[in-house]
Amino acid sequence: MSNKIWFITGASRGIGAEIAKAALAAGDRIVATGRDRAGLEKLYASYGERVLALALDVASEQQAQAAVAAALERFDRIDVLVNNAGYGQLGLFEEIEPADIERQFATNVFGLMHVTRAVLPAMRRQRAGHVFNLSSIGGVTGFKACAVYSATKFAVEGFSESLAQEVQPFGIHVTVVEPGFFRTDFLDARSVRYGARRVEEYHQLSGEMSQAYEAYNHQQPGDPARLGQAFVTLSRAPNPPLHYAAGSDALEYIGGAIERRAAELRQWQALTLSTDIVAAAA
Repeated sequence: MSNKIWFITGASRGIGAEIAKAALAAGDRIVATGRDRAGLEKLYASYGERVLALALDVASEQQAQAAVAAALERFDRIDVLVNNAGYGQLGLFEEIEPADIERQFATNVFGLMHVTRAVLPAMRRQRAGHVFNLSSIGGVTGFKACAVYSATKFAVEGFSESLAQEVQPFGIHVTVVEPGFFRTDFLDARSVRYGARRVEEYHQLSGEMSQAYEAYNHQQPGDPARLGQAFVTLSRAPNPPLHYAAGSDALEYIGGAIERRAAELRQWQALTLSTDIVAAAA
């Protein structure tokens, strides 16, 4: 099928909006979702009937089911799901409130699962579909002041790898996307959140990390418009990858993480093998 129907979460700005624009430029139709339906309708007004704008808080399973039902009523199918909605809960682990950790998981992990659960029955009926789950370089390797955010993205990685095996018999592909740093509003005050607790022993490190993120904001090397185009390319690939690292920095960080893990496996191989049951002597 040349013209596809996309269901995109977090389509109001940033990477989600660029994916939507790229899909529309390719001649596809989209379901653009976000918390502000009026804002979405204004953003995509020029595309007319090719866009269905829907309000969706992914943390609500009921809203996810309702949004997917509305999408199917309008377009009759969903070919591509992009689980993009999410935000960054940054800061040192001990300085983040438990309630903020739960909110981070509710959006970045459980929200992604809610939408996926709502879409998969349609894709199974179609015997075709492509699910894109937005992870991060922080889902492959950890960084200081990213413990909670990285935990959600590591969860997305594991979920995606397992899900890919479960839905493969139905002709459904899963690609987990691991972007590096892209020049969006991800680190802006309205998007990112920092820990509210203060632990004196972390005072210097916490301040250094906050300043580093602020200095790097809008200096990131990644171009979100080009990433949007990459999604369209992947959506047309007959055998898309399970993992897609996006950006030169992603290649560097993920490649380094793989090399370090391989070296660690080799270093501790003898102890690893020592834990198997030893067969009784004949």
